[in-house]
Amino acid sequence: MFTRLSQGYGAKAVILAVLVVCAYPSVSRGQAVAPDELLTLSRAIELALRNQPSILAGIGAVRAGEARIGEAKSSYYPQFSAAGAYSKISRPSSSAAVTSAGTGGTGTAVVSSTSGVFDQYTGSVGVNQLLWDFGKTASTVRVQDYNTQSSRYDLRSTQDQVIFNVKQTYYNLLLAIRTRDVAQESVNNFEKHLQQARGFFEVGTKPKFDVTKAEVDLSNARLSLIKAENQVRLARVNLNNAMGTPEAPEYTLEDVLFFVSYDLPFDAALQKAFAQRADLQSLTQKKNSSKESISLAQKGYYPALNATASYYYTGTEFPLSDGWNYGFNVTAPIFNGFLTKYQVAEAKANYDTASATERSLRLSIISQVQQGYVLLRQANESIVASDVAVRQAKENVDLALGRYQAGVGSPIEVTDALTALSNAEVAYVSALTDYKNAQASIEVAIGARD
Repeated sequence: MFTRLSQGYGAKAVILAVLVVCAYPSVSRGQAVAPDELLTLSRAIELALRNQPSILAGIGAVRAGEARIGEAKSSYYPQFSAAGAYSKISRPSSSAAVTSAGTGGTGTAVVSSTSGVFDQYTGSVGVNQLLWDFGKTASTVRVQDYNTQSSRYDLRSTQDQVIFNVKQTYYNLLLAIRTRDVAQESVNNFEKHLQQARGFFEVGTKPKFDVTKAEVDLSNARLSLIKAENQVRLARVNLNNAMGTPEAPEYTLEDVLFFVSYDLPFDAALQKAFAQRADLQSLTQKKNSSKESISLAQKGYYPALNATASYYYTGTEFPLSDGWNYGFNVTAPIFNGFLTKYQVAEAKANYDTASATERSLRLSIISQVQQGYVLLRQANESIVASDVAVRQAKENVDLALGRYQAGVGSPIEVTDALTALSNAEVAYVSALTDYKNAQASIEVAIGARD
């Protein structure tokens, strides 16, 4: 079934997907994530590969292609048939002219006679075997084989996209959780600052303005926290949908938002992309199918040789008489309204289209890999800059709070410092998320899964 792809990715992808679906039939009903489960990225990908309907549809397309290969091969085998018939037949009436003589002269009279009605019984079995069709059947099998291989690569491409979507939504949920934690920390800091302002106001060292300013800052921080919590809920919905488990219970994520350098050089990545991108391999197989279709269409000019044999019983009453026959027949096209000519022209046009589509995808792959590396470099630089900004913001907060406690600082200075710290921490987490997403985009662009 998977002969030509046994050393590639397509057959392995199909086999893995089929085994997963068969081994976990309950997953399709959403029973996949346990309550309070620690959900790792690999576990999320595993669930998505089991549950996503697009993957199940791809498996169905592969099976349909394999069935079409069998349909094409059926012409190699003898075709047996049986037939039976019953007819009630009335013989045609006959008339005869009779000449008579009389006193008044001679004349002609018509005498009509009608035959009886009888039953006709016929039964037969026959066999037809294709002997030679100038390779038409072989070309048909090859066309369907190429199309089926293309379907296998399409399935793997779908799986790659599902994996990419899970990675993105997983990282984005981690970003939302980290951002919510930063917002919660900001609320805690502004609560402490409000307590300090009230304490200073009560002893008369600070004006009422400081208390009011701190209350406003705390309210704004709480609004930001509400928005951050809502973003967590939305990001969780997106991840659940990416995994194909929209009704998953509450779970926790393994935090993988830490920096690990991605060291694959650009040239090596581009070579990997051309070698293992599933959608490119699919287009290659479609191009091969289109090329073979040209040969198949051209074979419409040639005849076909068949051998036939049959054994039959026939008669009007039982027991019936039996008989047999065998022979050969040749079917040769003479003129079919230029049908074959236009079929060949169509096949050539389809091949040109497939070739152009393949070249277009190669250009697109180059662009995708380049964009991935540009985003990766930008995220890398952002991580370095935002890490420095976080350290500086923390020092600034300590200075601002120290100055305020010493009575020489202003509440505006404290607010600015705390806000800057929150922004720097969110920027750092965002940079880590951008780096992970850029790495994931490179991996899907080169057809890698690790």
